[in-house]
Amino acid sequence: MNSSPPHILTLTGNLLLEHTLEFDAWAPGKTQRARRESFQVGGKGLNVAKMLNRLGAPNTALCFTGGGAGAECAAWLNAQHFSCRAFATSGTTRRGTVVRDTSRVNQETTFLGPDVAPDAAAVRACAEFLEAQPTGTVLAICGSLPGWESADFDVLRDTLHRWPERGPLVADTYGPPLAWLAQEAAAFIRVNRGELESLFSPAERRLSGGELLELARDRFRPLRWAATDGSAPVWLIADHHQPESIPCPRVQQVSATGSGDVMMACVLHGRFHRGLSWRDAVAWALPYAAANAAHGGIAEFPEPAS
Repeated sequence: MNSSPPHILTLTGNLLLEHTLEFDAWAPGKTQRARRESFQVGGKGLNVAKMLNRLGAPNTALCFTGGGAGAECAAWLNAQHFSCRAFATSGTTRRGTVVRDTSRVNQETTFLGPDVAPDAAAVRACAEFLEAQPTGTVLAICGSLPGWESADFDVLRDTLHRWPERGPLVADTYGPPLAWLAQEAAAFIRVNRGELESLFSPAERRLSGGELLELARDRFRPLRWAATDGSAPVWLIADHHQPESIPCPRVQQVSATGSGDVMMACVLHGRFHRGLSWRDAVAWALPYAAANAAHGGIAEFPEPAS
């Protein structure tokens, strides 16, 4: 490994201005007053960056911001000391609300506004920024990318296609971007079971997690995949090794939100900054992901026991 750890970029294509309302008890159909409210900026790449910040890993979060909601997001990210590069777009950043019922374990409802695709100018600005990055930079594609299949994204897809010549390309995405990245030379892809199944026929979806990962490695270009399935063991396949099932620590879940993003951040840190193998980086990440699920918030849990 290099003596100087590589810089990590996270790309969030679908930023979220998010309010969380906490109730002693909540039910639909009537007016109710929350006992507590909090605000944060959501989006998978931002969650990954938040955990990387906690780990002390140098990173920059890339995102698209628009309208008043986008300005609020940018101000919050600046106040929280994120290293962030926001690309202005004409559409207004989506809003969302999380409703948490503290009277019941794991009772959380999330309401999301409609997805907002970045415009062509914002996508081009993002591609130009990426083209200017130094060799060795790690790029993580995180979450959904609205508008991915439109011509506006041609320039970004071209940049991502060539990125492995510059540095490692990793992904935690789904839908059309996942199907596209499965055909590219990505260094590592993290998915949940449902996202993995989307790449296969109905008959193939009945296979075990390990069997699906073997198919993924043989059928697609990436050689390293990790598939999560809630609190069940994580299936991993790395290079030409056999698939392996790695158990997750058992916890009482409070909120699973962001746990996959915490896992991704820890895998990136473990692999590129601590020099762990892909297998050991995944195993090292799982206690952190489980600790996140056992607490409210994202990357705000006590340090897990070693």
